[in-house]
Amino acid sequence: MRKLLIVLLVLLAIVALYACGSKRDNDNVKNEELTTANPGTAKSEAGMLVTVRELAYEKFDHYFLVNGSVEAVDDAFISPEINGQIKKIHVKEGHRVKEGELLVSLNSDVTESAIAEVKTGLELARTIYEKRKGLWEKKIGSEVQYLEAKTNKESLENKLETLNAQLEMSKIKAPISGIVDRIFRKEGELAIPGMQLIQLVNLKKVYVNAEVSEAYISKVGKGNTVEVTFSSYPGLTTETRIHRTGNVVNPTNRTFLIQLLLDNRGEKLKPNMMALIKMKDFSVDAALLVPSVIIKNDMKGSYLYVVQTKEEEGKLVAKKTYVETGMSEGGNTMITQGLEPGQQVVIKGYNLVKNGMRVKIES
Repeated sequence: MRKLLIVLLVLLAIVALYACGSKRDNDNVKNEELTTANPGTAKSEAGMLVTVRELAYEKFDHYFLVNGSVEAVDDAFISPEINGQIKKIHVKEGHRVKEGELLVSLNSDVTESAIAEVKTGLELARTIYEKRKGLWEKKIGSEVQYLEAKTNKESLENKLETLNAQLEMSKIKAPISGIVDRIFRKEGELAIPGMQLIQLVNLKKVYVNAEVSEAYISKVGKGNTVEVTFSSYPGLTTETRIHRTGNVVNPTNRTFLIQLLLDNRGEKLKPNMMALIKMKDFSVDAALLVPSVIIKNDMKGSYLYVVQTKEEEGKLVAKKTYVETGMSEGGNTMITQGLEPGQQVVIKGYNLVKNGMRVKIES
């Protein structure tokens, strides 16, 4: 009986020892789980690692963009001055021509016949006039006969001059040097004044025209430097000055015209091509700039985090700082109030820090 009691006591002791060991193991597991679930606790004690920017005054320029279109400086809308059937087209589309070169000849048979007839009559009129003049100078014959001969001669001379002018109008010549871009009629068709016959364009110089909101009328003027890019040529960027500005505001869309003048090297730019014009509307030599992305907002306004030393502990902490912002450009925003030069703003880790959290600056 005594042996049985001793065996029971030994078994109870073993069970008790096993239960205590299991409890310690469970407590250790729970502690590890808590540490894993709250990594920020350990990080907070060491300091959240952040990157900062020390503020200093910088030059700040603000720009705005407007769309424009290309226009040839010399672009001729060629139509005849008189009605006539097209007898001969002397050029083809794509040909380069010089100023004064013959482009199209109209049928001039009627005019040429009239000129020949007038020349014959004029020859007789001049002979009669010379004879009447000689007699009148000798006081022979009447003054009326002399004046009639003179008037007839001058009338025929004027008529011949008019017919020669009409004959010249039947020869359509290039008013400028350039490229024959399009021919709108064919030989044998009728050419009519006011109806375009040929489009002739010179691409040596081009305008870029743009409509700018009247809100910028006091900030944009002749001579201002602008930057022009073209979607058709991604690598082509041109810096130039405003050639002229319009003097009238369009009442429909409240805009005014600006015009740039460009040398078209290689004749790459074509009329009606789209352009993008970048113009400066604000500039300051000393501004405090921060990345726009680090600025947050709440019910009180815009804020960001700066790093400062906690006096009683001598440790670095993040401080929530409210600021007033100005214009933004190129991913940076100008701070007009709330910060001073020399302060360090958090630019990396700004989404993780909280007000008063201990931080460590990444070197």
